[in-house]
This record gives sequence, structure tokens and C-alpha cells, in this order.
Amino acid sequence: MGRLEAVPWADDPAVQTLFATLDGAGIVARFVGGCVRNSVLGRAIDDYDLAVDTKPEAVMRALEAAKLKVVPTGIKHGTVTAVIDGRPFELTTLRRDVETDGRRAVVAFTDDWLEDASRRDFTFNALYADRDGTLYDPFDGRRDLAEARVRFIGDAETRIAEDRLRVLRFFRFHAWYGKPPFDAASFDACRRNAGSLRGLSGERVSKELLRLLKAPDPADTIAAMVEAAILDQWLPECVGAACLRALIAREDRPDPLRRLAAILPMGADATAIGKRLKLSTQESLRLDVMLAAEPAIDISGGPKAWRAGIYRLGGNLYADRLLLAAEASGDWRAALAMARAWTPPELPISGGDALKLGLKPGPRVGALIEAVEQWWISGDFTANRAACLAELERLVRISS
Repeated sequence: MGRLEAVPWADDPAVQTLFATLDGAGIVARFVGGCVRNSVLGRAIDDYDLAVDTKPEAVMRALEAAKLKVVPTGIKHGTVTAVIDGRPFELTTLRRDVETDGRRAVVAFTDDWLEDASRRDFTFNALYADRDGTLYDPFDGRRDLAEARVRFIGDAETRIAEDRLRVLRFFRFHAWYGKPPFDAASFDACRRNAGSLRGLSGERVSKELLRLLKAPDPADTIAAMVEAAILDQWLPECVGAACLRALIAREDRPDPLRRLAAILPMGADATAIGKRLKLSTQESLRLDVMLAAEPAIDISGGPKAWRAGIYRLGGNLYADRLLLAAEASGDWRAALAMARAWTPPELPISGGDALKLGLKPGPRVGALIEAVEQWWISGDFTANRAACLAELERLVRISS
């Protein structure tokens, strides 16, 4: 046992309410997983997960008796969620795996804390902490955190056989918490089990991959995954981490989908990749624009060219393409700032103006408006409505 140097939940009224309720019902609870791991490192905590020594039905009764909102979010596997002051607290009963098929487990509840810890994936994810900050560390996870080492609990092959997703989780946690060299036994087990990832769902794979790519600098991790053929089953198009390194060096904010594009070749089939990884329609369309060869990004053309590009793509997609440009030369920082700040104007005329000139609805109207638009863009958007109408009239005359 040890102690947390700082206890982030010490003065949290919602935590005090929760523990008062559980204590009153004789239920022992400890914080577990990410909130403890990040507390050890002094990092921000997103949410609180707790392990409890009592079956979920009894936990629900205790919470309901205290007039607290409780949701049976995963009661089959021992998880209920208490909602206090609008904040969720996930409470999971201590458990052990009875049967696993590499994707899901049949569990039995227990009151043995070591048995519960033994079924977890990595040593630092089996850290528990009491409300007062007393730390329980059965597998030396605190030392692994201090040494930036990601290590499976017990036999790595066994942990992976319980849940094949743990291969990807190993690399995701390394991107966030590890540094070279990899734990050899864990890395080698993941390499040997790379082929087992084919049986996973696209949703689970993409969730892990995008969370990995959100890490501050995941380039070394991606390079190691390529070396170990981890991505071969789900992202055979991956070209490595070179472009990702360049992107990270110049991006102004991390974006996992843009980083995904950085490890893919230009012209890759974004639709097929999106379907495979179960990306949303919006994500797939954005990926398609990021991987398209056209329109080319003219950084050296100066502000006029930047505005034209931003108008055609929109500021966010232009920023994507700019940051992903293999050879980002010229004043790309100024171009990026413009993409973030400049709002493109709207073309001052429409098809209705062409109809007022006596044209009939049809393809010719669209072609004329497009021609005026190109003229307006080439003039750096300075022509007002009167000038655009005059250009439209001119084009009508010469095309009649």
C-alpha cells in the first residue's frame, strides 16, 4: 500500500454524498482505473470509476434508498451508474471471468479484491484508491507508470486471449503513458496475436485507433504497430508514421481523424476505409477530402490563392489539407491563420438573376453562374453585386 500525493476527490461534495450512501449500506468502494492512474501522474481526470464489494442489485437498492438516481448501465457484468448533481459515477462489482471468447466474458461476482485486479489488462489499470487516498497496487503499477512502461498483468498471452482488443489497447496506452523501449514480453505477445484482430468489430477498432491517435505524439507507437503488423488486418493501406511526424510538428491542435489521414496514402479509398472502420458519414466524407489529390493547395500563391482555396473547401477542410501537405513550404502558418479566421463571402448573384435576363431554366444557367463565380474568385472576391451582374450580362450576350 501507499498513498496518493494529492487526492483530487477529497473535497468533492458529490463524492462525499456517494460514499456516505455506500458506507451507510456497508458497501466498500474504491476508485479504480483511469482516475487513479491519472491521479498518480497528476493529470486531469475525466470521470470517476469505482469498484465495489457488493452485488449490483444491492448497490442499486442502497442508492435508490438515498434518493439518488441510478441507471443499470451494465448490470449483467456488475455495472451500475449513480448520477449525483448531474455527474455520472460508474460502480462495478468485483468480479472474475468464468468464460471468455476473446470478445466478451461471462463473469461471476466476488468479494476478493486481488481476484478482481487479476482479471484486468495492465498493471497500472489495477490501481485502487480509497476515499482518503490510500493506494492499493497489487502488481507494481505505480512503478510502471513512473518508468513509462505498459505491462500486461501476469501472462500477456492469457490476457490477450481473454479480450483480443487488448492488443490495440496495449499500443493506445503506450501512446499516452509509455516511452521506448516497449515491455518486451507484452510487445512480442501483441505481435504474435496481430492476426486475431480480424475478429473484432469495426466500431471497437476505430474507437481504439482514434483514441490512440489523439495522444500528444503517437508517431513512435504507430511506427511500432507497423513493424509488428498490428494494422495489417484493419488498415492495410497504412504507409507508416513519416507524414504523421510532419503533421504533428506543424498542427495547431491535435485531431485524430486528420492524423488518421496522415498515415494513409493520398488517393486511398476513403469510402472503403470508412465502411471498414464504421466511421460516420461525415467522418468518411472529411477523410475523402483530406486524401484527395485535387484541388491542390497553393501555399506559395499568397493570400489571394489562400482565399480561393478556403472558399472552395471551407476553412476547416482547407486547414486539414494545408496541414497534411507533404511539402508545406512558404508562409503556411499565415495561410492556416487565415483559414481559422476568414469567413468566405457569398457569391452576390444567383440563378434567379440569370432568369431575369430572359434565360430559361437549364444547364446553361448553371454554367453561366459558375463562369461568373470563377471570374469573381480570380478577382479575389472584390467585385460587388453590380459588377457581377454586369459580368453575367456580358457572358449572356457573347454566348447568345
